[in-house]
Amino acid sequence: MAYGFNTRALRVPHDPLTGSVVPPIHQTSTYVQDAVGTLRGGYEYSRVANPTRTALQDQLASLEGAAHAYAFPSGLSATDVLLRAVVRPGGRVLLPDDVYGGTYRLLDKVHAGTGIGYAVVNQRDLDAVAAAVAQAPAGSALWLETPTNPMMRVADIAAIAELAAGHGVAVLVDSTMASPYLQQPLALGATAVLHSSTKYLAGHSDVLGGVVATNDDALAEQLGFLANAVGAAPGPMDAWLISRGVKTLGVRMDRHCANARAVAQMLLDHPRVERVHYLGLPDDPGHELAARQMRNFGGMVSFRPAGGAQAAANVAKSTELFTLAESLGGVESLLCVPAQMTHASAQGTELAPPDDLVRLSVGIEDADDLLADLDRALG
Repeated sequence: MAYGFNTRALRVPHDPLTGSVVPPIHQTSTYVQDAVGTLRGGYEYSRVANPTRTALQDQLASLEGAAHAYAFPSGLSATDVLLRAVVRPGGRVLLPDDVYGGTYRLLDKVHAGTGIGYAVVNQRDLDAVAAAVAQAPAGSALWLETPTNPMMRVADIAAIAELAAGHGVAVLVDSTMASPYLQQPLALGATAVLHSSTKYLAGHSDVLGGVVATNDDALAEQLGFLANAVGAAPGPMDAWLISRGVKTLGVRMDRHCANARAVAQMLLDHPRVERVHYLGLPDDPGHELAARQMRNFGGMVSFRPAGGAQAAANVAKSTELFTLAESLGGVESLLCVPAQMTHASAQGTELAPPDDLVRLSVGIEDADDLLADLDRALG
């Protein structure tokens, strides 16, 4: 039976031994073997597999429409293992012109030493993408972040996947800003989809995690091997917390989206705001594509206040409900200045965000309270 998204989010198997509605946390590092090499349920050591992690992976695979999902201790560890699995020495990662600072740092400071290069491509320009893919060395990949962090740009996953298929280039989609509830990259032709499950999946700012999902059996086997080989295994408590958060993902995202839309409209109309980036605004350059590709427009808003970087800093220290902190996707509203915080590693490069950009992760508080908080901070 093809259940809907919110039903599948809750379909975590009950404990077969006790009937516990909520699966237990298997807080163990190792497992009894009945004889040498004779495992109970396939479990031998928790770096390799743990029942709590297995339950989370099955839950996430269902939501992504994937045959396989692997959980990781953070979004960046998931990114690292996925790149290792797909990109070969001499290959190149084709990045969007707006990308999470940690992804850039990983490629520029870590993977560059292994012979993996990167190039920046305007992924909203399909001709530019086609040219970059045609010139890409063997063992390359397209890295899509859509929507992007922090400029809220979108890439046409289906069109880019079609372009890449003719050249054997994998399409890897960081869909953290959308969550599986709003966007299904695998259904649009992506090779793999990645999330920092720290963000919307867990949803409560209390755990780190990452996930990669794919329908490619060979890639899945390599992901599993590498995760075990490098020890990229989340603990059972972390897996349990993320699984619990996933159960309310759909209802939370509905509220995030509604509040973000109200915030974006208020900022658009505010005399002390020069520019608003929100996909739900009809005049946003990505609005039409996002409307086709996503269920809704998300809970993230970026804006540039009048007065430049100093004005951005003033707003950041003046809000009461929007907490000045890195990260996003939690139930509470957060605010950051990406140029000096989440994207500091990209300063001085073509990937650096504007120094006056303020990024909002709009939470699920009462919308009127959030609007009043921003209005006071803007003066």
